[in-house]
Amino acid sequence: MPTIVVEVMPKAELLDPQGKAVAGALGRLGKTRFTSVRLGKRFELTIDGHVDDTVLAEVQELADTVLSNTVIEDVIGIHVLEAPAGETH
Repeated sequence: MPTIVVEVMPKAELLDPQGKAVAGALGRLGKTRFTSVRLGKRFELTIDGHVDDTVLAEVQELADTVLSNTVIEDVIGIHVLEAPAGETH
């Protein structure tokens, strides 16, 4: 069964306090080459059958209306993961 991945990130112009906290922790661990961290969300939707343009349009609609808050987040990617070897769909 194919899996569709939806990636959502905070809008670039908004502060990301969780990312700042992780960046601070990295600095305290001596990992100073990393100057910025932004945290987002990843959704994996598994579907029976084939992924076609209709399915992807439905996922885009879900991403825009259910999986993200369009006031503060952007959907940055929707892609289909390859099925594991030996799996048919």
